[in-house]
Amino acid sequence: MTYRSSNPPPGNSTSASAGTASVAIANDPTPLLIAHRGASGHRPEHTLEAYTLAVHMGADYIEPDLVSTKDGVLVARHENEIGSTTDVATKFPDRKTTKTVDGSSITGWFTEDFTLSELRSLRARERLEFRDQSYNGQFGIPTFDEVLALADSLGRARGRVVGVYPETKHPTYFRSIGLALEEPLIAALERAGWNRANAPVFIQSFEVQNLRELKNKTPVRLIQLIAGGNPGDRTATNGVPTYAEMITANGLRDVAKYAYGIGPEKRMVLPLASGETTLVRDAHAAGLKVHIWTLRQEKVFIGERFAGDIAAEAKAFVAAGVDGVFADHPEAVARAIRP
Repeated sequence: MTYRSSNPPPGNSTSASAGTASVAIANDPTPLLIAHRGASGHRPEHTLEAYTLAVHMGADYIEPDLVSTKDGVLVARHENEIGSTTDVATKFPDRKTTKTVDGSSITGWFTEDFTLSELRSLRARERLEFRDQSYNGQFGIPTFDEVLALADSLGRARGRVVGVYPETKHPTYFRSIGLALEEPLIAALERAGWNRANAPVFIQSFEVQNLRELKNKTPVRLIQLIAGGNPGDRTATNGVPTYAEMITANGLRDVAKYAYGIGPEKRMVLPLASGETTLVRDAHAAGLKVHIWTLRQEKVFIGERFAGDIAAEAKAFVAAGVDGVFADHPEAVARAIRP
């Protein structure tokens, strides 16, 4: 591998973020194993410790969901509301408020109301009650620069490429409050030497317009996330399709004009009880890769057809032809899909 060093911006560096570098990427393995918010089945999600563990467990890519601080720094949190994933309620009880995000009224604590310095004082905690709570209060909130630096460091240590798979969360909302995500995201990739077509990076979004615009701003590969309902930026007049329209043959061809692939919810490929849709075949016919989300080893998340067996579920998706899988438990999926 060839590396080219660059430095993170002032104010965002820690011991984890020194020496972010560019990696000459080889062909991605198939299927890709993407650590969903890190090894989030084992550590509080979106922490450097969860990402590190995921790579040790065999993940090819780590996934930071990106939101903005009040002072415009991108940090890794699943949502901008952080009451359920940090100890913010204890440390900043007076910051609780109600906001409308993508048409939904949400009460809690929001990253855009805190400076990076303030967020540095918080500690992450496990969001799901049935998962291990013993790591609560131990880990901080990382910046995107720190996640990039970590991926580089882990890649160096393990002698292989470790990629990043950032998601822009609520991009239309953040742009509406003057804290657009796309420009600082591209700037961070540029600092890391990863704003290039063959970088080990995918940028994903449930929205459409920001991906269409990113197509003209970065050569990095883009992934259109797909779920039920409508994208958050769909209006009656802007031409953004519903998700159901996206997965038609014509819709997939339109997605292929700006995206490298799609990221559908897993039941859009293998329904809960039985059968298989034509989505993978149709997407491949349109020239799109398919990365499904999310595999988790708790039985409550596994379709009844697999009798609670994550290995059986993972193998079935590989047999269905998917090009990548997101997983909360990367070690369990790695054992199932890797020789």
